[in-house]
Amino acid sequence: MAKKNLNYRYLLFNKPYGVLCQFTDNSNPENPRPTLKNYIQIPDVYSVGRLDKDSEGLLFLTNNGPLKHRLSHRQFAHPRTYLVQVEQTPDDMALNQLRRGLMIKDYRTRPTQVKLLASTPSVPPRNPPIRYRKTVPTAWLEMTLTEGRNRQVRRMTAAVGYPTLRLIRIAIGVQKKDKTLNLTLNSLKPGEWRELDHYELIALRDLGIL
Repeated sequence: MAKKNLNYRYLLFNKPYGVLCQFTDNSNPENPRPTLKNYIQIPDVYSVGRLDKDSEGLLFLTNNGPLKHRLSHRQFAHPRTYLVQVEQTPDDMALNQLRRGLMIKDYRTRPTQVKLLASTPSVPPRNPPIRYRKTVPTAWLEMTLTEGRNRQVRRMTAAVGYPTLRLIRIAIGVQKKDKTLNLTLNSLKPGEWRELDHYELIALRDLGIL
């Protein structure tokens, strides 16, 4: 359990498409890509888990190292929920494969909650937009994973034949035993961030992990 520290910071950020999930980009000093530093000017906070450059949505950032470790480590199985736009409309066989878990390279994914959405969710437009093909329909899934391997959602949908076109994380669950606090985007627009509010901090303390 982390020691109490009045200087700990806890932030939620809606990461836009194309932004690196880090504060510096040393790969191309002449033409650096946008990073978290373009949006967040608070020193020494780091993201809990990552989203790749092409993914969007919720990041939880903190300077509380023990909490960061707990929420990042797959052994604690904290749920993460995504909206996933895919090519075509997955059939029941593909959806059940995703739910049961499937082999990707050298590992088998854990069972996943997967729901095929009946309509397009209300999400902000992406800049740039995905490349549509008139002859290829798309569908939206809601997927909740309890692990976060590199590009896992993209690899899972590709493995069952439905490549991911757009990926938005909308919630991060913080749980201990049978209690869960869901941190969500709520009204955060792409590029906006906020600190956890009083009630969210109380809920984390009630879980016994602050």
